[in-house]
Amino acid sequence: MTRILITAIGGDIAQAAASIIRQSLPDWSIVGVDMDTRHGGSLFVDQFSVAPSALSDGYLDWLKKFIAEQRIDYCLPMSEAELSVFAELDSDHVAGARLLWAGKLPVKIGCDKLKTADFIRAAGIPAPWTLAATEDAVPPEFPCLFKLRCSAGSKAVFVCKSLDEVYFFRKRYPEAVLQEYLPGDDKEVTCAVYRSASGEIEVLQMLRRLVGGFTGWARVIDEPEITAQCRRLVEALDLRGAINVQLRMTAAGPRIFEINPRFSSTLLMRHLAGFSDLLWLLDEVQGRPVRLQRPVAGTLLARTQGAVVLATPSKENGNEH
Repeated sequence: MTRILITAIGGDIAQAAASIIRQSLPDWSIVGVDMDTRHGGSLFVDQFSVAPSALSDGYLDWLKKFIAEQRIDYCLPMSEAELSVFAELDSDHVAGARLLWAGKLPVKIGCDKLKTADFIRAAGIPAPWTLAATEDAVPPEFPCLFKLRCSAGSKAVFVCKSLDEVYFFRKRYPEAVLQEYLPGDDKEVTCAVYRSASGEIEVLQMLRRLVGGFTGWARVIDEPEITAQCRRLVEALDLRGAINVQLRMTAAGPRIFEINPRFSSTLLMRHLAGFSDLLWLLDEVQGRPVRLQRPVAGTLLARTQGAVVLATPSKENGNEH
């Protein structure tokens, strides 16, 4: 039986991945790990274990031992912290398990917002101005964005309208960047990009609405310039697998501002629409050919919510509620 390990199973993206694998590969055994137990991740896997933080000194040794003991065939890392650990290795395997990831260069670039901006420009793609938020850094214009240099998603992103506000956030977040503010929340596009082992590239463009920091609603679009920029980017990254590219449409054209070197929060909704990048990756690592496709422009996607009761205390324990 093939056994796959999915990390950060307490998160929505990992749970989406587990749901896809459960439905499409029912004979596989899914093992999930997470630092915490206060989530529903155990409902999506056959076996759950608590893992140490990827930032801890003993994380990699723990993971190697766990993979060996559990006879894991594939490891699907879901957090930037874990991906950064693997990016320091010289192999696509950990203790014999094949890593399911975008590769070392996409991770090293995508997990650092300053490196991301520099790389985009070096690839000949227009990008918003970005500079390190050092003590002497002065943004060329206001408003501007203040972002953590290494963070996930929209966490700790602030709009600064003056130098005083820049100073305020810089005292609290010394490792940060200043970036051009691109107006138009209704013009933000998230792109799922996949490049196969043969070099074939598919780009799914989703004009989205954020709900709680995640894509809650999206409409598939097809803008040639977005496709051209994404293709140029993944070729420069020498991508093999999947990444997520975020951009905004401006009067001057698309402007990419972020690369997520992992599967993103639209994983399940795009899979249901036919863009099955996780299954493509699983097929390719097993030596199977894939046929890339995307839903037609105008397709509407939405995130839905659910809830479960994980446990109910018994009356014998003195709790009737």
